[in-house]
Amino acid sequence: MASMKKDVEKLRRQIEKGSVPRAYRALLSYMMGLRTHFEKNGSAVSSLYQGYMDMTYFALFPPALKERNLKIALLFNYESFGFEVWLAGRNRQVQRQYWMLIKDRHWPDYRVSSPGKGVDSILECDLVSDFDLEKPDELTASIETGTSAFIDDIESFLAKV
Repeated sequence: MASMKKDVEKLRRQIEKGSVPRAYRALLSYMMGLRTHFEKNGSAVSSLYQGYMDMTYFALFPPALKERNLKIALLFNYESFGFEVWLAGRNRQVQRQYWMLIKDRHWPDYRVSSPGKGVDSILECDLVSDFDLEKPDELTASIETGTSAFIDDIESFLAKV
């Protein structure tokens, strides 16, 4: 196992090359713009959480979900290096309650999370993994389409339970 000192030294060398900071700034800038896009189009949104290079996200609060103490997390996942959308609860109790409703349903396009320490999602959807930040309008359109479909599916399901 690598020591923290060696890991920090590797990080320093990568930062000195310049591509890591440029790419990180570009991702954060895109996420801030994406948040603004959703806000301008009438969505209630949270502030942007930059994370610890695990994920960067903001939450959306569609009215039908907010009244159930649910939210949508739109995120960039650094591990899978792609954009995802998650259904999440306001707190662990709400999350567990809705996970119980959702876990045994058939969700062919989504992953049902397993509750556990550090798990913040109930249901997850991969949106875009092959992307070009130099084509932000195309990327935003793909994310918006996938997010809308995800929200519609959840709202339709919840309307029946």
